[in-house]
Amino acid sequence: MIQKIDKRHLAPLFRARLTEAMAARGVSQAELARRTGTDRSTVSALLKPGTRLPNAQLAADCARALGISADWLLGLSGRPEPIADLLAASLSLTEAPRALIDERIFTWHQEAAGYKIRHVPATLPDMLKTRAVVEWEYEPQLGRTAEQAIGAFEDRLKWMRGSGSDYEIALPMHELTAFATATGYYEGLPAETRLTQLDHLQRLCDQLYPSLRLCLFDARKLFSAPITVFGPLLAVIYLGRHYLAFRDSARVETISQHFDLLVREAEVGARDMVAHLQGLMDRVR
Repeated sequence: MIQKIDKRHLAPLFRARLTEAMAARGVSQAELARRTGTDRSTVSALLKPGTRLPNAQLAADCARALGISADWLLGLSGRPEPIADLLAASLSLTEAPRALIDERIFTWHQEAAGYKIRHVPATLPDMLKTRAVVEWEYEPQLGRTAEQAIGAFEDRLKWMRGSGSDYEIALPMHELTAFATATGYYEGLPAETRLTQLDHLQRLCDQLYPSLRLCLFDARKLFSAPITVFGPLLAVIYLGRHYLAFRDSARVETISQHFDLLVREAEVGARDMVAHLQGLMDRVR
């Protein structure tokens, strides 16, 4: 049953919040009347005890004039910010440059230091790549600045590995298979480079478990876009040229649950990764 709210109970709250908003923004009765296109006596009446709630249009005009939420003014919300401002604060679209050192990503890692990081990468996880793979992947666009860029990249990775964060990574099974067989994205990658990278992954999975957990999911059963969840603070979806970043707890939790499903349904769990990588290394040999 829907509970009806007596407007008489909301009127005192409306007056208090209208008074609060006007004082916070330094807006006088005369100024509010001007901004809302009404007369001063109407505004004065809104602030007098015993006055009923105004009509929806006047309430909306007051809220717009003061840059606040009409729902908050009417006692229907606990946040004074307009919905558009709340969305802007909780959702952002930022550029994702094709570069080794993405300062935005690094800043997000710094914010989440000590929290668990959940990650579905677009290719092999950058923080687990060998130098040779990084050079093969990025040198065509870095050109003569490759050495300097890779050096700075390695410094970032060193910080991330010592940040106190646990990393849980879910990778599509076909991605690692394509890497091992030099097909698709990895076509032309030398066998020795692939073998060294797989050996590097094997050692990291063995030595860093459980602070590093890598699993493989079957994309034919469960699909995932590239995502990163920075503890409870932030969830980011990688779109290619942009990052879609969510900071509101409900969406962060939803994306976290999606990641957890990938882990639960993984074809190769974290405990089995060392053996799986050994099998891929045997294929390369």
